[in-house]
Amino acid sequence: MSTKLPESTLRPEQGPRPRREGDDYLVEVDDLKVHFPIKRGVVFDRTVGHVKAVDGMSLRIRRGETYGLVGESGCGKSTFGRALLRLEEVTDGAVRFDGKDLTEYQGEALRKQRRHMQMVFQDPMGSLDPRQTVESLLMEGMSAHGLTKDREAARQRLKDLLHEVGLPPQALTKYPHEFSGGQRQRIGIARALSLDPELVVADEPVSALDVSVQAQVINLLRKVQRDHDLTYLVIAHDLAVVRHISDTVGVMYLGGLVEEAPAEELYDAPLHPYTRALMSAVPVPDPVAEDEREQLLLAGDLPSPANPPSGCRFRTRCPFVQKDRCSTERPEPRTVDLPGVSAEHTVACHHVEAVFRGEITPRSPDEVPAVTPTP
Repeated sequence: MSTKLPESTLRPEQGPRPRREGDDYLVEVDDLKVHFPIKRGVVFDRTVGHVKAVDGMSLRIRRGETYGLVGESGCGKSTFGRALLRLEEVTDGAVRFDGKDLTEYQGEALRKQRRHMQMVFQDPMGSLDPRQTVESLLMEGMSAHGLTKDREAARQRLKDLLHEVGLPPQALTKYPHEFSGGQRQRIGIARALSLDPELVVADEPVSALDVSVQAQVINLLRKVQRDHDLTYLVIAHDLAVVRHISDTVGVMYLGGLVEEAPAEELYDAPLHPYTRALMSAVPVPDPVAEDEREQLLLAGDLPSPANPPSGCRFRTRCPFVQKDRCSTERPEPRTVDLPGVSAEHTVACHHVEAVFRGEITPRSPDEVPAVTPTP
């Protein structure tokens, strides 16, 4: 995990907002699957298997909230975000945006829907065409959706957008290489805002930036969210960043969601063994607290999504693995009746209650039985 952001760099009002009961859902994803075929052969190009990047993912995002999605590299986070915007083909499942199932849209109908859903990419330099000026970059999307008929009004809107993200109007005539990494990410945010979207998917929006610049970009994201009433899906591997910006956090492992809860509850009382291991890997500034807190080590590496384990996907690394259902039945996210755990806290683990009560104790990584993954 990366370095934790200093608390002083984030203003108090930038923290997660209270959850509001009765809010409607802007995004509803049910049993989403994104599988990529594995091809072999030059002439016949036959399919010999599939990479199951996203495999049975379901979640809900309330209108106006920030949903943080975390997990290791390779777990399928970015693929999920791209599939949400239909930038990746969906193999199966439903993706509903404002009640409309986007998997049923194609061509022009899908293009019109995409105006309401925009993305901020991880690499600000790689996502901006180096041959275009900032004005051309920002005007491109507006032109595609017919928002530049009044050229002067459109140009004034671009200046207003740059002002909103903290850049001068002179930036319109410059090229991406003339800006710093943080400034380029501000341009990426302005580009996303140019179409007045309802949903913004931010894929690792600050991971390529210095820690000091990360806080500035996070504060900017929160500000424009309030000003434009935006809904965010923030994809990241940095748990500190996600905690500061999110209302709800989902933890993803090998193509599926293993735990979901209100942000503070998840960080204060993680339940799934994988989430607990992630939390224990984040450094704590207090050396006494660091020595006393739980250290949960995992066995092995992330299995291949082309050949995931049967049953629970996490069982090949889990320090609490049991011989019964873990190898035969894939656990579904469920609520649990445990002290201090809210009804909004779900976890995909067969034995979470027994682990919580201390009836199952963790094994060392060397004691976790070696398992050969099966399709």
